[in-house]
Amino acid sequence: MTLPEVGAESGDGEEEVDYRFTLANERTFLAWIRTALGLLAGGVAVHTLVQPTRLAGFAGPISMICVVLSLVVAVIAFWHWRRVNHAMRAGGPLPGTLLVPGLSVGVAVVAALACLAVVLS
Repeated sequence: MTLPEVGAESGDGEEEVDYRFTLANERTFLAWIRTALGLLAGGVAVHTLVQPTRLAGFAGPISMICVVLSLVVAVIAFWHWRRVNHAMRAGGPLPGTLLVPGLSVGVAVVAALACLAVVLS
């Protein structure tokens, strides 16, 4: 079995990309989707299982931030997957992403609120 040549053009004028790069891009997208699902599950769990008095009123904001962050990560992950796929096929540089710093800030906010809730309860 031979690998397709990188740089060979397809019928629509775009480069054929080595399938390993396409699959790596897909795996990255799926990792972001798993992260979004984890945030969604965490937000639903906090909203459903935590008694409001237990976290001194922080359960609502924590769950809402998790759910909104989940939505944002899922949408941006798809957008980023498409941009990377297009860049690979066009033979251009791979685009950067704001997912990593954005997710880091979001999780840090949730962690800070949870820490504050634990200290105040």
